[in-house]
Amino acid sequence: MSEIVIERIKEIFKQHFDEPAFIVRSPGRINLIGEHLDYNLGFVLPAAIDKAIYVAIKKRSDNEINLVAGDLEETFHATVDSLQYTEINWPNYILGVADQIMKMGFTITGFDAVVMGDVPLGAGLSSSAAVECATAFALNTLFDLGLNKKQMVQLAQKSENEFVGLQCGIMDMFASMFGKKEQVIQLDCRSLEYAYMPFDTKGISIVLFDTGVKHSLASSEYNTRRQECEAGVAIIQKKYPEVKSLRDADLTMVNECLANGDTNVFKRCTYIVEEIKRLQNGCVDLQNHNLPAFGQKMFATHDGLSKLYEVSCPEADALVDMVRNNDSVLGARMMGGGFGGCTINIIQKEKVETLVDEVAAKYHQQFDLVLKTYVVTIEDGTSLV
Repeated sequence: MSEIVIERIKEIFKQHFDEPAFIVRSPGRINLIGEHLDYNLGFVLPAAIDKAIYVAIKKRSDNEINLVAGDLEETFHATVDSLQYTEINWPNYILGVADQIMKMGFTITGFDAVVMGDVPLGAGLSSSAAVECATAFALNTLFDLGLNKKQMVQLAQKSENEFVGLQCGIMDMFASMFGKKEQVIQLDCRSLEYAYMPFDTKGISIVLFDTGVKHSLASSEYNTRRQECEAGVAIIQKKYPEVKSLRDADLTMVNECLANGDTNVFKRCTYIVEEIKRLQNGCVDLQNHNLPAFGQKMFATHDGLSKLYEVSCPEADALVDMVRNNDSVLGARMMGGGFGGCTINIIQKEKVETLVDEVAAKYHQQFDLVLKTYVVTIEDGTSLV
């Protein structure tokens, strides 16, 4: 698939401009365990995947910025000295990065760029973070800015927070930039220290089941969850002033300080504290090459997200329940912010086809929806093609 995209992006670049200086590839991501922990300063366990966004680019001698979205067959024009948010949406992920680079004090001229890829849109695989990382990497290379990977990740996140206006955590950009083949990243969202953990895919496949739904609750409820967690921290702090985020709390504190108060705040904080512990234990499973034990923790995570954090939906719950007692499935859970998107499943390789057919039939019968599935492999992060 990647060869087809690369050939196509070269063609499109030639039609609009001439030859690109180079092409950058930046992958989408999955997160194995540790959902909603990034803004609570916990740990996450993402990995880069074999589906990516590509940016072909060339420097200009003037201040013109010419952008082409290859998949959408749309063009956009701006200038370096008037970078404005646009209602068209897709250019913002590129313009925001250029804006952030200039705010850091760098001088850049105009450029021509074509962006396209094979990351399924709306499936919760962070195509937007991949665009931002590809752009940061491309502009860093094009203008010889000398930024390191961590600086590029931070500016990509900042551009999404400030220019695009979404208060996302750093996980998506970090996974896209720092991914490593056959490894997952244990990222500490408080210190940004990270370690690679082995993820042995011998005999297993990572399969995403796309619910095909995106409930409109997602963004408002996301902000509500953040507020509920912050409310819990504020209450715990009165008794334990050293608790600055839920990362610093434990279940004893949560039970003692929150059990008799707001039910929602209590449930949200219980899930987060349990999930931080679950992720740390899950990393021990991976180091011991014990995938079945790790898989059981994925099911436990899903139950926490569904019942305590309440960010799942009937479609995702049904997909997890359909594989829960199947011997060929090691683990499954909803992935991403919630209210739709994909479930992630670890399945014995030789059983994938049969299982997908079975689940698709049941899903269609229950929800009258066609189940899209993606088999993904864990690949390297952002790089020059």
